[in-house]
Amino acid sequence: NFSSQAYFWAATAPKRVLPHRHINSQTPRITAGSFHASPGSCLSHKQRKAGLAVCIRNVSSNSSPPKTPDTSLFIPVTLKTDPAVDGTVGLELSQPLDKDELLKVLNRFYKRKEMQKLAADHGLDARLFHQAFISFRKYLLESSALPADLHIVLSDICCGAGHIDDIYPYFMRHAKQIFPMLDCIDDLRKISDLRVPANWYPEARAIQRKVIFHSGPTNSGKTYHAIQRYLAAKSGVYCGPLKLLAHEIFEKSNNAGVPCDLVTGEERTFVDLDGQAAGHVACTIEMCSVTTPYEVAVIDEIQMIRDPSRGWAWTRALLGLCAEEIHVCGETAAIDFIRELMYTTGEEVEVHNYKRLTPFSVLDQAVETLDNLRPGDCVVCFSKNDIYSISRQIEARGLECAVIYGSLPPGTKLSQAKKFNDPDDPCKILVATDAIGMGLNLSIKRIIFNSLVKPNVNEKGEKQMENISTSQALQIAGRAGRFSSKFKEGEVTTMHRDDLPILKELLSHLVEPIETAGLHPTAEQIEMFAYHLPDASLSNLIDIFVSLSQVDGLYFVCNIDDFKFLADMIQHIPLNLRSRYVFCTAPINKKQPFVCTSFLKFARQFSRDDPLTFNWVCRHISWPVAEPKNIKDLVHLEAVHDVLDLYLWLSYRFMDMFPDTASVREIQRKLDNIIQEGVRNITCLIRATDHNITIPQTHTSRRGEITGNSGAAGSNVLTGNRSQRGHRSSGEIMDSSLASRLVRDGLLTPDLLRQLQKEWSKNKREDFTNRQASNAQFHNNTRGKKKKK
Repeated sequence: NFSSQAYFWAATAPKRVLPHRHINSQTPRITAGSFHASPGSCLSHKQRKAGLAVCIRNVSSNSSPPKTPDTSLFIPVTLKTDPAVDGTVGLELSQPLDKDELLKVLNRFYKRKEMQKLAADHGLDARLFHQAFISFRKYLLESSALPADLHIVLSDICCGAGHIDDIYPYFMRHAKQIFPMLDCIDDLRKISDLRVPANWYPEARAIQRKVIFHSGPTNSGKTYHAIQRYLAAKSGVYCGPLKLLAHEIFEKSNNAGVPCDLVTGEERTFVDLDGQAAGHVACTIEMCSVTTPYEVAVIDEIQMIRDPSRGWAWTRALLGLCAEEIHVCGETAAIDFIRELMYTTGEEVEVHNYKRLTPFSVLDQAVETLDNLRPGDCVVCFSKNDIYSISRQIEARGLECAVIYGSLPPGTKLSQAKKFNDPDDPCKILVATDAIGMGLNLSIKRIIFNSLVKPNVNEKGEKQMENISTSQALQIAGRAGRFSSKFKEGEVTTMHRDDLPILKELLSHLVEPIETAGLHPTAEQIEMFAYHLPDASLSNLIDIFVSLSQVDGLYFVCNIDDFKFLADMIQHIPLNLRSRYVFCTAPINKKQPFVCTSFLKFARQFSRDDPLTFNWVCRHISWPVAEPKNIKDLVHLEAVHDVLDLYLWLSYRFMDMFPDTASVREIQRKLDNIIQEGVRNITCLIRATDHNITIPQTHTSRRGEITGNSGAAGSNVLTGNRSQRGHRSSGEIMDSSLASRLVRDGLLTPDLLRQLQKEWSKNKREDFTNRQASNAQFHNNTRGKKKKK
C-alpha cells in the first residue's frame, strides 16, 4: 500500500538547519570508491557512456507519444433527465417526432463509418462510441421534451430536409457529458506523467548529496558501518523496512548516548519529555520526512526498491531525502541500478564492498526426518499450516521449540527469539517462516528449508505458487552462523532429499540485477484527478491514473490492488476525498475478515463525525478477551491485535476522531502478553483444534508431515532418551499443509478431499493385497523348484 503518513509527518516535523548547504550547480558526475579493495568499483568509459544514454533516454522520453488509455475503465456518468430549459419550443416550431422513424434515423447514424472515425478522432473508440450511442438513443426516445435546436434538427432529418450527419455535434455533446474525461484527457495525462520523479523533491535537488552504497551479503557488517556514521553525525535518519529494525536502531542509538526518536505508522516515541524532536530519528521507510534536513541518512535493504507493493517508499527516500550523505545498504545486485538512478540527479556515488564475516556451507545431506534435528536448528516453512504441523511433531518427540511467523505481534516475535537464543532455556529449535529474514537477531546453527515453494504475487497482482528466488534463499540462509551468535559457522540444508539439489542451484546463482524502481500516485495527484472527474469513485480514479500514467525505463507503477480493495469496501460511505484516500492507505491484512469488518466500522463511525472512543473500541473487540483455547482463538487474537494497530495508525492521522491512543496502546500490550502465552503453548492449542484431515504417518511425506519411524543417527542428541518421545498412531488427525492449502485456495473441496482419502486407503489396501498374493506366489514357486531338485 501507498502510505500517505509520510506526507503528514513531513508537514508537522520541525525543521532543522544544517551548517552547510551546497547548491547543486556542478556538472552531473559519478565518482566510485572501493572498500576492502574491491576491483571494478570505478566507472569505465563504457559505463559513463551508458550513464549518458540514460540521461538522454530520460529526456527524450518526455516527447514520447501519449499512452493510449484503457477505455474499459471509463464508467459512464448517469445523467439526470431534467426537462429541457426551453420546454416545448422545438415542438411548437416544427412537429412531433415519430419515434419509429427517429429510431431508424439513429440506427443509420450509428452504422455510418464516417461518424465512427470522426468520433474516434475525438477520443471515442468503438467501446465508448457504442456506450455513448446507447445512452444518447435512450435519452432521445425517453425524454418528454428535447432542447429546441436538437428537436428541430431531428425533425428535419426525419422529414428528409436535413442530413443525418447533423446529429454528430449533439451526439458528441452527450458523450462528453457521460464521459467527462474526454474533455480533459490532456490534463489527466499531464497529472499522471511519472517520468521525472526526481523533480518531485526540490529540497533534495537544491543540495549536493553524496551517496555511499554499502554492498554485501547478509552478516557482512554493511549496516553496522552505515549506522556508525549515523551515530557520529550531528543529525540523522534511519529508514528501515520493519518496525522491529527501526526499534532496534532506536534503542541502540539511545544506549550509545545519541538521543533518537522513533517514528512508525502506529507509534511516535520522543526522548524529549516536552516532545521536541531529537537530532536523530529511526523510522519505517514510509514515514521518513523528505523536507527535514539531515547530515546523514541510512536507507536499509535498498534492494526492496523493486518490491511490487512497497518499492515506491525506497524510491521516494533515495530521491527525496534531504541529507548531505545518503548511506544505502543492500545486495550487490542493486549497485549498477543505483548508479544509473543517481546519474539522473548528478550526485556522487561511492561503493563500499563487504564480505560475509562468518562462512556458511550447504550440506550434502537432507535432514529427512525430525528425529535428526539438533540444537540450534531452524526449520523454515512458508505457511502457517506447516508451522503448526512441524511444531506439533517436534513437541511430540519431547522437544521444545520456538515459533515465529509474520502475523505475530512484534513483542511476541521478540519473546520467541529471546527464548530460542537463551542458552539456559531448554528450547533449542526454532520453527519459522521467512519472517526471520529481517529484523531479528537469532543464534542459528543450521537453516533447514521445509519447502522451497512459496505463494507470490506477480506483476498483475495474481497469487501464484513458485520456487523462492535466489535473493530470498540467500537472505534466509544467511541467518545461519551469524557473527554475533555463538555459532561461528552456519549450515544450510533441506528437509526433503529432492529439494536439496534445487537449493544448491538457487544458492549458486547470482542475484538478478535490479532494473526498475517502484512509483505510486500521491494524494495530491489523485485530488487533481478528482477535480476533473468529480463523479468517479476513488478506485476508478486510481485505475484511470495508472492506465494513463507514463514512466520511463527506470521505473514501474507499484501494485494497487490492496488500495482498490479498501476503496471499493468503503465506497458507499460518505467521506471527503482526502479522508477516503488516507483510510485506503491503511496497512491492513485483507485476508482477515474481522480486520476488514473493523475497518468498515471505523470508516462508518468516522463518517458520522462521532469519535471512536476507548469504550467503543472495547465493545467492538469484546475486551477483555479470553486466553486462546485453540488455534482458531489464537488467529482471532492476532486479528484483534491488527485492529488495535489500525486504530493507532489512524489516530496519528485523525487525532480528534481517535482520541484514546494511550488506553488502546495499554490494552494492546496486555493482548500481546496473552498472545505470547498462547504461542508458548501452541502445541496444546493445535491438539485442541478440531482437524478434519487425516494423514497416515507411516513415512516421511513430501510436505513436512514427518514421522518418527526410524532410529536415525543423531536421534538422541536432543533428548537423550528415545523412549520418552511421543509416538503417533498411523491414523492421527493433523493438518496437511498441501491438502489444506488446496482447500483454502478453492482448488479442492472438503468432499473431494475425503473421497480422495477413501480412494487412497482403498488403493493402499489393494496394493497390500496384491503384494501378499505376489509373495505367496513367489514362495509357492520357490517350494516347487526345491521339490523338483
